[in-house]
Amino acid sequence: MSDRGDKIRSMADLLRSGATLTDLSCPACSSPLFRLRSGELWCAQCEKKVVVVKEGEQVEETKSLTALSAAESTLVMKIEEINKRMQKEDDIEELQRLSAVMSTLLENLDKLKRIRRYRT
Repeated sequence: MSDRGDKIRSMADLLRSGATLTDLSCPACSSPLFRLRSGELWCAQCEKKVVVVKEGEQVEETKSLTALSAAESTLVMKIEEINKRMQKEDDIEELQRLSAVMSTLLENLDKLKRIRRYRT
């Protein structure tokens, strides 16, 4: 399949996963942008996240929000990993250790979400 066909398939996959097509275009390639369920903008052509900085908006503030979003995604991924390990674990001591890690991850996720709400 051609590269173009792969990009079209990628766009179709984004739509099937719940992303929505926006009226915005990628500043790098002019391809239409998709809004993911997380609210982030995604360019299927460039295969990367796109951040729109509005006129008058601070670039550093936008970078900060992007970093918070990335940290939130990492925490969610780690929570999923710990949850899978807990489901398979029979050793009580290891379950207690994993539970403590899970608790810390959840607390940090909650803090990040509060920070993002405050900043947006």
